[in-house]
Amino acid sequence: MDKVIIKDLLAHGIIGIHPHERENAQDILINLVLFGNLSPAGESDRVEDSINYQTVSEKVRVHAESAQRLTVEALAADIAKLCLEVEGVKKVRVRVEKPDAIPFTKSVGVEIERNKPGN
Repeated sequence: MDKVIIKDLLAHGIIGIHPHERENAQDILINLVLFGNLSPAGESDRVEDSINYQTVSEKVRVHAESAQRLTVEALAADIAKLCLEVEGVKKVRVRVEKPDAIPFTKSVGVEIERNKPGN
């Protein structure tokens, strides 16, 4: 299966369970791998025949900045659902990280994979 890769998408939103995390937006780092058939776009050279990574990136960023989820797990699940609604996406891998969330770490986060029903 072919892949569209979106690496290090940076959003700024409210996320976390601690009171200080609910006060100000913080960095949220998102990585996506969208699985599907990219052959039609390879043949036609038309973005309409592919998974449009610009559109996906914008939808994901807007959601991450407005969702105000408590956990990265919930935000990752939201993002996976959004991605699977995109035409042509059969499977998605989502990684959501909170940079500098814990002392002495670069980031903490989760990675999930979800399939479109029937795939």
